[in-house]
Formats: sequence, structure tokens, C-alpha cells
Amino acid sequence: MEEALWPRYFIQLSYDGSHFHGWQRQPNALSVQEVLESALSKILRQEKVITTGCGRTDTGVHATEFYAHFNAMKAIEDVAEVVFRVNQLLPKSIAVHEIFQVGDKCHSRFDATERGYHYFLHFEKNPFLHQRSMFYPFGLDMDRMNQAARLLVRKGDFSSFCKSGGGQKTNICDVRKAEWSVNEKGQWVFHIVADRFLRNMVRAVVGTLIEVGRGKLNVTQMQEIIDLQERGAAGDSVYACGLYLTQVSYPYIKEGEYVQ
Repeated sequence: MEEALWPRYFIQLSYDGSHFHGWQRQPNALSVQEVLESALSKILRQEKVITTGCGRTDTGVHATEFYAHFNAMKAIEDVAEVVFRVNQLLPKSIAVHEIFQVGDKCHSRFDATERGYHYFLHFEKNPFLHQRSMFYPFGLDMDRMNQAARLLVRKGDFSSFCKSGGGQKTNICDVRKAEWSVNEKGQWVFHIVADRFLRNMVRAVVGTLIEVGRGKLNVTQMQEIIDLQERGAAGDSVYACGLYLTQVSYPYIKEGEYVQ
């Protein structure tokens, strides 16, 4: 039976990326994809399960919602049992929440219509936020940062916030939300939503907005940075530890269920 005819499944998972070199399989470093594929192969008794993720996360970046797809050699009779058994094999830093069959042509990366990220800052040293939020012991002006963030809500070229070597054909993104707020823990949270993101884009955006918050840049300069379309014009990228992929949307997944 050809792999193209094998039933296709989406898998929804989350992970703490602190000890992984990102989602994508690496030749000489441990990745989330490698660990997940190994567990699925053992439970499904396939020689090699190959997954395709909804995107790539860098080393140290986390995900509270992440989707991947894979083809199984045969239909999975008891999905709940497979979820349970896979979770037994996975480390505590990775959790599988759902596995469900989808159409043969459904694609976890290309079919995603919207993605959302959160970036977390905390201002007092806290050992319980280590590697899960960025410690920033300096004062910031949130109003100025939100004024600058609103300039990002547009469809346009975001080359100023793109790390070279991403391999993408275009740097055009449709940013639909970009806003700072404070959560119940007192952390500052940046929430950004777009149809797609460029390599290192969110971390570069946050780094630039922090320079606005410190008064090193003003809102007018933020617009100039966007218009220049040059990575050297923007601020430095912030640490990976505060970044979380939190939302991936598909036209055929509603409230976590596949709708044909």
C-alpha cells in the first residue's frame, strides 16, 4: 500500500522547548519532532512515522498549541488509547492532546490560515519563570510600545524583522493583531497574530518594541524601520525563552474538532 493512500491524521500537542533545539529534526541535536516521531513509530508499530509540523520553532521556544500531520499504515482503531500510550513514552516536556483523522490532502503547514504567538516579560527575578519568560530588570513605557505595535497591524513587507536564510519566497505578512497587556502574574505579554511569520520575526519585533519602551526609539522611527525593509534597521532579537506559539487556525478545525 502506497504511503499516499495511507490514512492521514492530525496530532495536536504542546511542549516546553527549553531543552530542545526547536521543533524540526536536526542531524546532531535533539528536537521535538524527533522525539515525537520515535514515540509514534513504536506505538503504531511502523518502521518510521514521518510528521510534518505546522511551522518551525527555534531552539528554546515553547508551544501551547502545535499541530502536525502524519500518515498511518492503517486506520487507528482506538485513538484515545494511542494518545495515552504515546504520552507514556514522551518526556514530561511534551504532551499530545488529540489525534484525529483528516482528509488525505489536509496539510498542517500549508492549510493553516492564522497563527498567534505570546511573548512574556517579567521584571523581578523569579526562579519559577526561568526559561519560560524573559527577565527584564528595566522600566518600560507600555503606552509607547502599544502605539508602535499598532503600526505593525497591516499587510506588507516585514523584511526588517526577518533573519536571513529563512528560505521563504516572500516577506509579505498580514498582521492582524499586535498588542501588549499585563497578565494576572504581573508579566507583560505581547500578543501577535498573523497569517504567517518570518524566521525570527516575533523576537525581532519584541526587541524593537522594547527599544521604544525604553525611549531609545520613538514611534515615528518605528514606522521608518518598517518602511526600510532592512534587518539592520530594527532592534536586536530577544531571548527565545519568553516566546510561545499559542494559536494555529484551520478552516476545517472548529473548537479542536475536524469538520468535513
